[in-house]
Amino acid sequence: MEESFGTVIRRARTDLGLSQRELAKMLRVDFTYLSKLENDRADYAAKEDVIRSIAQHLELDEESLVFLAGRTPQRYEQFLKKHHREMPKLFQRMAENPAFAEQVFRAASGEGKLR
Repeated sequence: MEESFGTVIRRARTDLGLSQRELAKMLRVDFTYLSKLENDRADYAAKEDVIRSIAQHLELDEESLVFLAGRTPQRYEQFLKKHHREMPKLFQRMAENPAFAEQVFRAASGEGKLR
């Protein structure tokens, strides 16, 4: 099972021996907000700059953490806007057809060709 955003950041924080208060101070956020993020109980996904800061402080991959948090990195926004009509169809097809989704992900990682 895939780990949640909160689980990933909690594990990384504890692996580095940091308390929530220590990390929150480094991030310049309230420790109660960090607690909500770690417990996947925040009312909304953190802003991209906060997620990137978390990733930097916890030595995690920034892009992956942004996606795991449920955000799309800003650098992809123009592409998504340009293809806004195709995106729902693409996501629906991938959700309904795991084999197709696997092909897309393999092709994206350079492991295979999309047929």
